[in-house]
Amino acid sequence: MATTEEELFASVDALLEEEPQLPPPAERARLREAAGITQARLATALKTTTQTVKNYENGRSEPKSPRLEAYQRLLQGWAAKYPAHGATAPLAAPQPEASETFTGSAAPEVATEPEAAAPVQAPAVQAAPGRPARPGAATSRRPAAKKAARPATDPRFPHGPLAVLDGDGSAYGTGGIVLDCPATTIPELVEWTLHESGLGAPKLNRHGKDSDPLIVLTAAAAVKLGLPERLEGHEQRRSLRLPEDHPVVKQVGRAKWQLTQRGFGPWARIYRKAQGRERQCVQLAILSWDALDERSWPGVAEMEPADIARVLGVYAQRVITPRGSTAVSGLELMTALRPPTKPERDAETGNWVSAYNPGSLGTEPMDPAPPEATPEHPVVVNSGWTGGFLNEEAYQWVRSVDSLSDEECTLPYAVGLDLNTAFLAAAARLVVGLSAPDHFHAPKFNPKIPGSWLVDLSHVELDPRLPSPFTPDGSRPTGPAWYQTHTVAYAQELGYDVHPIEAYLRRETGAYLDPWHDRLKNAYVDTLADLGVTKDLDDRQSLAAMERHKQTDPALTAVLSAIKATVKGGVGKLRERPQGKNYKDGERWPALERPTWRPDIRAAVISKARVNMHRKLTNMAKMTGLYPLAVLSDCVVYPSPGDSPLAFLPYAASGKPQPGGFRLGPTPGLAKLEGVQSMLWAVDLMEQGLNPARHIKGGDAVFDEGE
Repeated sequence: MATTEEELFASVDALLEEEPQLPPPAERARLREAAGITQARLATALKTTTQTVKNYENGRSEPKSPRLEAYQRLLQGWAAKYPAHGATAPLAAPQPEASETFTGSAAPEVATEPEAAAPVQAPAVQAAPGRPARPGAATSRRPAAKKAARPATDPRFPHGPLAVLDGDGSAYGTGGIVLDCPATTIPELVEWTLHESGLGAPKLNRHGKDSDPLIVLTAAAAVKLGLPERLEGHEQRRSLRLPEDHPVVKQVGRAKWQLTQRGFGPWARIYRKAQGRERQCVQLAILSWDALDERSWPGVAEMEPADIARVLGVYAQRVITPRGSTAVSGLELMTALRPPTKPERDAETGNWVSAYNPGSLGTEPMDPAPPEATPEHPVVVNSGWTGGFLNEEAYQWVRSVDSLSDEECTLPYAVGLDLNTAFLAAAARLVVGLSAPDHFHAPKFNPKIPGSWLVDLSHVELDPRLPSPFTPDGSRPTGPAWYQTHTVAYAQELGYDVHPIEAYLRRETGAYLDPWHDRLKNAYVDTLADLGVTKDLDDRQSLAAMERHKQTDPALTAVLSAIKATVKGGVGKLRERPQGKNYKDGERWPALERPTWRPDIRAAVISKARVNMHRKLTNMAKMTGLYPLAVLSDCVVYPSPGDSPLAFLPYAASGKPQPGGFRLGPTPGLAKLEGVQSMLWAVDLMEQGLNPARHIKGGDAVFDEGE
């Protein structure tokens, strides 16, 4: 069928609408320096700040219109005057990926670092009626989504980060595109994905790696490719995998592909060793093997393939291409945003080598201090440590019924408030240790040094109607115990002297989780906004929007759930315990070989979250005279005169929320309504020793993946 004039004009118009492309950050800095212009002078010309120019040149942010066009014009002018090594290549030519290790003498070229890759909704290639598609070609059988999106930022991945493959060979990608996949075996699928599909996603940090393409298999696709529809077994779901003698595992080996140590399970990675800078790896997720846990991805596994692609595509765009469970993805996101290495020129040889990337956790695993470890850890078992452990966990506290006043008991309602992604809020600007711990005796307490302190806080007198901020169950400490820095600092904030007996502290520190926090916060806020819960709503409107947001769009509701599970699961993975019935105390387990096995960082996040909760509880008591009935992690239950948080939250005379207490809103750390029950219901549970915060929503209130 001949191409029509309308089709040609549409293609040309699409090119005209593309945003201007800028050179990589390193080239921007080179051009400015070649022109002899300082960052401050450039900032003045662009009518922005020096820090913003620095961000442009280190890849932390990108300019927006109209500054984008002005900046591009300037760079094009400089590029004409000061070409790199006399080259005349186009300014925005795609750059090859930087390898982790460099042995040659030439400097690696670093690709542009997108802060958040745009949703890839490339125009679908329409197959001509009556003409069979070329085998292996990425042809479409459906038009692109009606809503036009920004063009792909990386031409290597025109069809987005992932596809959902159905049994008829249709591979549903992001933006409504459908590709024809001719593969009938797993090795053929891997080859098609790497060489024909156009799937993948650019790195999240200029020193990182591109995300490997993900293929999600429906039950029909799994069977067509020779896999069993279900993966049965008696062990934990996460340990299920195909046996080594399964025909598909043998096919993979014969084709000279490899499986990771996890084997061929619900999430499988099939790879060959990298050739130069080219990674060869494909991820597979098998839906009928429970790859998408219902608790993290509610209802997604039962959706149509196109809808599954939409859910996972939005998650990939806003968070990361899924790498396994949401807990695994949360941990992988930390490394993707803070890669352990960067290219650096060796001073002696002039060659480029792989060097430590400042602010990261590096490439080598690090043993914790004994009090930071778990009882089965080798540093504990092999040393005979008996000095106790950190107990920095989230609250599980129920107030004594005897402490309830007659006035409280006559209030008609118990209202539960839930803090949005409390662990994520605690990760903001959180300084953690980057080096190994050093041991100190009788040190002077310093709230700016992350670490673990042995200190006696049993003398701290607090209101018995509030939980103690120093223990997860809210009970008063009975003697010396190990605490993370934030917990001890809070005792000092309350006006008490602290005299540590002993400490394990880290000399090198940094805000390792900052980019992780920023990306997940944006993902959470943006997804809530898509569901109608925006920052500009007043409290009454916000409550109404939250009440109906789950009915707005099931796909985006699932994305929101996955984002929340990514936060909790990622924090939990920092202290992943051994698994399997054959494990013996004192043996190393696989998680210990990760640089991200850092129980001290997990303790810092939870300590700060618990302290933040206690600070709000204390301020609420001062402002309203109300005391909580129970707290469970990030949920708190209050007695209330009305069936809404508006009945007891503190407001100024102007109608604005009082700072310091609980406030309603969609951002991390602000609160939303968790549930409402009668006060009699809450007291009845408390008398039974049960926690009303766990049940006020009508079900189990806490889910921590990765523990």
